[in-house]
Amino acid sequence: MIEAVAGRLEGAPREVRRWSDEFKAHAVAESMEPGASVSAIARRIGIDPSQLFTWRRNARLCNARLKAEAVVDTARGESSTADIMIGDAVIRVNVAIDEPHLVRLIRAVRSA
Repeated sequence: MIEAVAGRLEGAPREVRRWSDEFKAHAVAESMEPGASVSAIARRIGIDPSQLFTWRRNARLCNARLKAEAVVDTARGESSTADIMIGDAVIRVNVAIDEPHLVRLIRAVRSA
């Protein structure tokens, strides 16, 4: 028979920690440096590596959303071209580009 435990379980966290956006941004930026070890950085700053991987994924998703919004804003404006930034690379395309061609371009830049 399983007995209910009234108190805190051994090893359970005492409180939920909240990290500032600046702290997260700094940790993510450091982990994106060439040759950086996500696990080593996470250990050094006192978090689980999975947490840092989650912050990295969220940052990539946020950046992709912001860049997509910028492309839409550019398409609505006077300009007939849009700049898409992927890392250090910039793809300048006509706003009328078809989606399959754009996907091929983005994949080519990411794999380079």
